[in-house]
Amino acid sequence: MPSQNPPGVFVTELPSGVRTITGASTSVPAFLGYTMASANDEADAALKPFTDAERVVPQKIGSWREFAARYNTAGIAKDFADATDPASIHTLERCWRLAEAVYGFFANGGSSCCVVGFTSPQNAVSPEDLKGNADARTGLAGLETVPEVTMIAVPSLWDMTADISSEKEVPAPEHAAGISRMAEVVKHCTEQRNRLAILDPPPGQTPSQVGSFADTLDSRDSDAAAFTTLYYPWITVPGIDAVERTVPPCGHVAGVWARTDAERGVFKAPANQSLRSALKIETLLTDDEHGELNAKGVNCLRLFPDRGLLVWGARTRSTTRDWRYLNVRRLVSYLSDSIRQSSTWAVFEPNDERLRATLRHSVSSFLNDQWRQGALTGRTPDEAFYVICDDTNNNPETVKNGNVICDIGVAPVRPAEFVHFTITQVAGQSDTAT
Repeated sequence: MPSQNPPGVFVTELPSGVRTITGASTSVPAFLGYTMASANDEADAALKPFTDAERVVPQKIGSWREFAARYNTAGIAKDFADATDPASIHTLERCWRLAEAVYGFFANGGSSCCVVGFTSPQNAVSPEDLKGNADARTGLAGLETVPEVTMIAVPSLWDMTADISSEKEVPAPEHAAGISRMAEVVKHCTEQRNRLAILDPPPGQTPSQVGSFADTLDSRDSDAAAFTTLYYPWITVPGIDAVERTVPPCGHVAGVWARTDAERGVFKAPANQSLRSALKIETLLTDDEHGELNAKGVNCLRLFPDRGLLVWGARTRSTTRDWRYLNVRRLVSYLSDSIRQSSTWAVFEPNDERLRATLRHSVSSFLNDQWRQGALTGRTPDEAFYVICDDTNNNPETVKNGNVICDIGVAPVRPAEFVHFTITQVAGQSDTAT
């Protein structure tokens, strides 16, 4: 208690003992793609370009300006404009895939991302190299130490399937090789449990070819399918060097996810949203073609009159009822991550009823906030979620083993994917005088 020498009012502050849960990150993608140092790197730049050793490990980027400086897009643009032989042109063109994806992410509302580079764009990247090394922090393995990442996109994936040659033609991507690299990305996301893969089909595919391609991917009733999304078609962008090019949509889609999270919340399906910084799409779909692809778990980009280019799908590749919708999978990952990260204080605390009561209160308060924001369905909190952490699931044997079990159930909101209207024409009644 403070000194009471002079008369007056004295306030004593005491800790409340209440533990709060803070929402985890949901909007940070990791982009993996080709990058290379340029002869035009400026050593005295305000943001010095990364060295090759720095490019291959995860680098956090907070703006397009930072990416452009760190990866020297101005120097790459000059090299590209000066290049004359086909091999150099194709090699430099591969570097634009990553740059266009990052630009599309920030243009569509993203705020920060992580970049992992591969510094030999003239060479293919094997599945093992894409997987990377955890000790060296390369490839996908390097992202295991970046817990805030919640999306994985590989805009250079189809370029990674073939080496550059001296031929004038761009080397065609190998579908089987691309699928093996996709499998590494999906495996990483499934093991981490808090991130989803944003994948792209091969370039130049017709709707029927994309449907056949989707059928060749992992089984849709597997656990991995719930952490996989596939977007079609590729998009044409203005080009950060003012040269139009067709690129995979994964970077732009990641920006739409981030924008939806910021404007509405992770529980809102990131669809029926405009795709910024895109001029057109590679293929215009009919409703029938879209319906067939939607049933196969392919999220389509559509062009609508007076509305422009929109993301018109929000499904994972899963066929199971629980994980069919993208926002449900992301919401549950978000809740799990938030509760886990904010409950580490409980480790090594006395395993008694006081600890269990504190856990019940903090988790219930967090889920109640989510329900009020519209993330959970139900007229009351009791209908939206439950939290059990008491003697019923923490018996003496459990306590003796040092375990605390907290069972949580939630009822996520699902998107209104199909909205039906019934229109009935009512015949006018006669004006017969009485």
